[in-house]
Amino acid sequence: MRPVDLARPYGLSGQAVRNYEAAGILPAAERTPSGYRRYTGEHAAALRAFLALIPAHGHAAARSIMTLLNADRTVEALTVIDRGHAELLTDRQTLDAIERALTELTHVPDERPAHRPTTVSALAHRLRLRPATLRRWERAGLLHPGRDPATGYRAYTPDDIRDAHIVHQLRRGGYLLTQIAPLLVELRDTTSPASAASAIAERRDRLHTRALAMLHASAETGRYLHERDRHTERNRTERN
Repeated sequence: MRPVDLARPYGLSGQAVRNYEAAGILPAAERTPSGYRRYTGEHAAALRAFLALIPAHGHAAARSIMTLLNADRTVEALTVIDRGHAELLTDRQTLDAIERALTELTHVPDERPAHRPTTVSALAHRLRLRPATLRRWERAGLLHPGRDPATGYRAYTPDDIRDAHIVHQLRRGGYLLTQIAPLLVELRDTTSPASAASAIAERRDRLHTRALAMLHASAETGRYLHERDRHTERNRTERN
């Protein structure tokens, strides 16, 4: 195949294919006596694998995987793939922890007088933590309690309490404070339990889509490795 023949089924240009080869994403093409590139089924399999890896692992990781495979560094390439699957599992576990925290909130009776914020000691007692732990989370930027104008003591609103429950669940799951911060920022954009549940469901859908993309990418990568091995064996036979 010429570059344009390889590129056309995927809506690419011949130059894009040549660029992929130059970057190591595709294996080096053989040349005709006149110097033109000649692509084979091996290159088609490599291109399919790369295009499948992008939605599964991101463009940078997809490029790294293909260049490692084409440099015969298969173990390192598989490690990049494994890392992506591990990150997906972590994301699922994170959502589970957030969902547990929100569910826990709906089952905790609120014994406070109406419109009266919760004190640090009361919230610590509810979560079975030390007040110093809540203060540490505050210093890390995870909690932002106001102050009682009369006493100057910390005053936790319902939103602060929700954040504290989420942080508590994630910390129990082994998450670092720096890992929790961006999740809280996203959840604070929700305005109600229903919208929080909707945001979680939306993220679960995205993870499901990514998991299916990873499955497809793994299949295409496996096909490419099989085609590459066939090509290598065929060349070895021809030389002998």
